[in-house]
Amino acid sequence: MTQSGWRKPTPALGTADQLARDGEQIFIAKTRSVVAAKRVGAHIGLKAADLLLLDTLAAFTQPQDWEEGRRPIVWASNAYLIERTGFSLSTLKRHARRLAEVGVITFRDSPNGKRWGRRDADGVIVEAYGFDLAPLSARAAEFEALAADLAAERALCQRLRRQITIARRSIRARLEAVLERPEHMPGLRSLQQAFEALLACLPGPRAGADMLQRLANRFADLLSRVEKVFLREAKPVDQSTEMTEEMENMDPREVSSGPHIPITKQLHHVIRNSSENEEAAGEPPGPAQPVPVARTASDSGAGEANKPQVGIELGTILQACPEFTSWGRNLGGYIRDWRDFVRVAGELRPMIGISEHAWIAAQEQMGKPAAAAAFALVFEKVHSGEVNSPGGYLRGMVEKAGAGELHLERSFFGRLSEMAA
Repeated sequence: MTQSGWRKPTPALGTADQLARDGEQIFIAKTRSVVAAKRVGAHIGLKAADLLLLDTLAAFTQPQDWEEGRRPIVWASNAYLIERTGFSLSTLKRHARRLAEVGVITFRDSPNGKRWGRRDADGVIVEAYGFDLAPLSARAAEFEALAADLAAERALCQRLRRQITIARRSIRARLEAVLERPEHMPGLRSLQQAFEALLACLPGPRAGADMLQRLANRFADLLSRVEKVFLREAKPVDQSTEMTEEMENMDPREVSSGPHIPITKQLHHVIRNSSENEEAAGEPPGPAQPVPVARTASDSGAGEANKPQVGIELGTILQACPEFTSWGRNLGGYIRDWRDFVRVAGELRPMIGISEHAWIAAQEQMGKPAAAAAFALVFEKVHSGEVNSPGGYLRGMVEKAGAGELHLERSFFGRLSEMAA
């Protein structure tokens, strides 16, 4: 059970011996032990060749070797291991030593330094000397917990990187839109320099969650500063001139002029089509009673974001707008209800260049859920190249909502019909 004198002892090998004694006292299945070690192999210092040798050693053992009170010992010869792995003898020794130093195997040396062993009639090891894999059983729970922590950190890093990307694109879009004007605000020059400094700090793929969190906070702070400076210093723009320029390449009438096209695939149940006379059609009203798109000033309230104010289900909107849904999830969460839907729309608004003034006007005229639904449609059309002036397109929809001529459900079901075709 101790070093025999054939191998130079080290503190790491002593720790591996202790782990082997601990692993003998518990039962962990071979597959669970090996898989747990392989999931964290790169993190604990193992290389691909080390894991290949570990797999080869584990394949030599039998299920009963991993039961409580027993040791999974491998006495395969060097010739057998070289044939199975393709290593040279020196390479084989190097990888075996690394596995022991890391603490996933240990060496049980015979008095003469040779590896050998024998089993009884039931296949139980009676006596054996060679590679002892018992440390794997002792560390299986540790490795599983470490793998869960690493997975959580990877997910956090991915979410932070998405937040950084969204903030970076929003800042760039705002700065480029303002700096192109001949009368752009001088204060934005310093923000442009701060933005370039942040871009120079973008980390590599191995950056940790702490670094990414700090960088995400800095990007969010810069985005807030850019928005505040723009809203404070921007000169008033003549609304009629702006509308004329923005509506040159778009026609918002297509939102309500197209006929409703039924689809053959049952995607979602239509709650209400405000353009049809339901009483004349003789259809019984459904269980949900959505509020029309247009609303009065008295409709606003604290719980407004949770009230569906469009004649279509939220799930149908998300299915008809896959780009919006994907970007919404990239913000770090799920769109579970109308409140989440409105929040995501507000966060994505700067990405396509819609001003805060236009967004507020849309919410005041249409209600927050309906304005968010209109924005999702505009967002989808911008990404598909159908709309070149998203601000003007949204204003056109707001005007039609004020006149009672906007029927969003037609547009959403039209898009679903095209997707199903």
